[in-house]
Amino acid sequence: MAEDWSAHLEREERRYRDGEERIPDDPDERQRQLTRMGNAAGGAGLSLLMAGDRERAAEWFDRAARRYRESYELAPPGSWGRPIGAIKSRILAGDWGGAGDEARWALAEGAAEADSPIGRYAGALALLTLHDYEAARPVADSLRERDDFPHDVADALATLAAEDVLGYTYAVESVLESFATRDAYLEDMPVADTVIVLQALAGRRDMAAQLTSPLLPG
Repeated sequence: MAEDWSAHLEREERRYRDGEERIPDDPDERQRQLTRMGNAAGGAGLSLLMAGDRERAAEWFDRAARRYRESYELAPPGSWGRPIGAIKSRILAGDWGGAGDEARWALAEGAAEADSPIGRYAGALALLTLHDYEAARPVADSLRERDDFPHDVADALATLAAEDVLGYTYAVESVLESFATRDAYLEDMPVADTVIVLQALAGRRDMAAQLTSPLLPG
């Protein structure tokens, strides 16, 4: 059965507007609300992207990136999900200039040297976005050594940095399969957003794999 992207869009827009109307003053509650709004805006963008409306999708991804960045300023140290969300949102929008700005911000915050795998992930994404493949390789390779980070995502990042086309193809296919077999999605949105981002980064190196899935834009 075909996915009803208009229904997903309506739900995500409603979540975003509801959050917009009641942003709390307390800093901790405020950063949490801004993050929820970023998630909702990203969900709206994905709905539109899957429906083929890239122009309106880009508008919602812009909102998502802005809310993630706002929330980071108030969030506890090590809240690397926000820079990741901002970088991915810009890439999903096709806004490479904006993605570069978010990438430089993440690196300035120390993402590539972070102790946590999620921080290193932010660093690897940032370096790949900036075409700094030499610096991206050791950061991505460090993720391959961890048991607390998805191995196929780490492999995709590392092989992309190393320009290993065959290795990347196997890795990104595995990432897509992991999305296809999961029971729950962020914002209940059945979209392989990580694969879309990886493919966009790979496309800039003429490495994108040939993938077909209902979890990817047509």
